[in-house]
Amino acid sequence: MTAPLHEARPAAPARALPDTQQGMRRRNLARVMHAVSAEGPLSRAAVASHIGLTRAAVSTLVDELVRSGLLEELGPERPGRVGRPGSALAVSGHGPAGTGAEIGVDHLAVCAVDLRGQVRARAVRHADNRDRSPGDVAADLTELVRQVVAEIGGEDLWPAGLAVAVPGLVARDARTVVHAPNLGWHDTDLGALLPARLPLTVDNEANFGGLAELWLGEAAPRDFLHVSAEIGIGAAVVVDGRLLRGTRGFAGELGHVPVRPDGPPCACGGRGCLEQYAGEEAVLRAAGLAAAGNRVEVLAGLAAEGEETVRQALDDAGVALGIALTGAVNLLDPEAVVLGGALAGLAPWLLPSLRAELARRTAGPACPVSVSTLGSDGPLLGAAHSVVRGVLDDPAAVAAPA
Repeated sequence: MTAPLHEARPAAPARALPDTQQGMRRRNLARVMHAVSAEGPLSRAAVASHIGLTRAAVSTLVDELVRSGLLEELGPERPGRVGRPGSALAVSGHGPAGTGAEIGVDHLAVCAVDLRGQVRARAVRHADNRDRSPGDVAADLTELVRQVVAEIGGEDLWPAGLAVAVPGLVARDARTVVHAPNLGWHDTDLGALLPARLPLTVDNEANFGGLAELWLGEAAPRDFLHVSAEIGIGAAVVVDGRLLRGTRGFAGELGHVPVRPDGPPCACGGRGCLEQYAGEEAVLRAAGLAAAGNRVEVLAGLAAEGEETVRQALDDAGVALGIALTGAVNLLDPEAVVLGGALAGLAPWLLPSLRAELARRTAGPACPVSVSTLGSDGPLLGAAHSVVRGVLDDPAAVAAPA
């Protein structure tokens, strides 16, 4: 018997709250949650100092958040200090959780993250999703979501929402996949196919990967270009800590930037796209290898052993990446470029030619290129953490399931 997907009010995405007494209270609740999440455990006095409110005001807000199960008291903050110690506050390890999912070309994955940022459950299914009907893929994904929800339910957690990363263009409604060429999907309303009782957000996998880097990466800058790859290649443009989405929400399709206009045809309808030279399957073809279960492990293993054809294929892929990235760097002037996803696992053999190409072609000083520590988990973690961030941004909008 599968577990029910509890109905819950969504954690609203960050938005401007009305400038009223009620709106001010909701903003202050969010300020308390963010302070404790980022700096906790903290006493009420420390929270008041962090956000600039009186201790009395903070105490009222904290009491409300404790009653709601979003904060919990851990006991005296500093036992043994002179005077009465404050009670240390931390975000709760129970209650709402962020549920993230990823639809990949060759896999499905779901995970749940609590408000402390800890992954509490995870489920993965490996399958070739190319040219499968969206309904069949959504049914399989729903079953994985149910497994994860059942697992966290035994730990007093419930899903505050579901965020899904997909390898394609997503409309501004955050539910319709306009075009996912490597899946063969067009104008697919995932909102109609996935669990209706969970508040849903759908976004491009590269966008979620970029957000994961921003929130979880080691010393991530506020302005950077995050590039990730599997079969396809995507990018997220982060400017001053926010995604640059473009008019229709389609910004970041780096994989379909042509690097050789007379090159081979691409699934997008163009020719000579970056994806045809630096995507996983493209590198395998260039190295004369058949498709493998874990393409990155195969390529990295052979490259580490000194296999010349593989190293040459990766070197050529780095050149193609450098050509495509040059345009983005010259146009956007990011603080850094971060390689994530499959590119992170192949970085030792991609980076030399990529960096050389960037240095040769960029108008200004060479843009630093670093490697994400999140690897292929970036989009999935970014999706789950986006739901958690929604809870922190507007805790008053979250209600436990009936």
